[in-house]
Amino acid sequence: MSFAKKSLGQNFLTSPRIVDAIIHAGDLKVGETVLEIGPGKGILTRALLLAGAHIKAIEKDDRLIPILAEKFKREISLGKLELIHGDVMAFGDNMAQGPHKYKVIANIPYYITGAVIRNFLSAENKPQLMVMMVQKEVADRIIARDGKQSILSLSVKAHATPSLVMNVSRGNFFPVPNVDSAVIKLSNIQNPFVDENGMPDKITEDRFFEIIKTGFAQKRKKLISNLEKVMPVALKEKPKEKLKTLFEKLGLEENIRAEDVSLETWLKISKI
Repeated sequence: MSFAKKSLGQNFLTSPRIVDAIIHAGDLKVGETVLEIGPGKGILTRALLLAGAHIKAIEKDDRLIPILAEKFKREISLGKLELIHGDVMAFGDNMAQGPHKYKVIANIPYYITGAVIRNFLSAENKPQLMVMMVQKEVADRIIARDGKQSILSLSVKAHATPSLVMNVSRGNFFPVPNVDSAVIKLSNIQNPFVDENGMPDKITEDRFFEIIKTGFAQKRKKLISNLEKVMPVALKEKPKEKLKTLFEKLGLEENIRAEDVSLETWLKISKI
């Protein structure tokens, strides 16, 4: 099969050099479990197997399942590869079931990038590490190398440390996509939203995301004006004055915009 389904966002990676870089970034040890999303024709799958990983590969495309099943017949029979026919987005909270420790290493369809990252970082059983090929523009936003934050970058950084592994030009895929790509790595994955007993605190987490979404609701407006909308009832009287006092305590300029505020400061604002 030489053709790709546009509806599934398929662009097959063809460069062994880039596959090697992805494997290296995954810091794999023999016997570790890897969840691969969209194995395609299996170029990354093969490299993961050679690195000694045990793989759960989720593939949505009906046409690719028999090809992968034949190509990796031996590895499947030995229990080194579990080929799952399905849509990773339909797995919900169950997609991370299985061994407690696992890594996500994948060349994912770009149209589900945000949802995949969000689902795994918010899952009860989080991966130890995520290494993914994403659209370069998305990688730049996540890492925020220009110092400008976004809801996406803050959502990722609240749970993990993102880093750029490498930029990947569009010529390394077939068919050739319309955009350049990048490999990113999410490490130090954890949940900062826990109560005094170390248990997940969903209320605090929801509050944090409510506040950053409100802060970015109108990007051209000052942050202080946007935040008036989420002031607790107890602070409704003269909210702007109270926010000015809060900004002074946090060392924030009154005219600051949401994109210029660090994750640490957002966490402090949400707690207060």
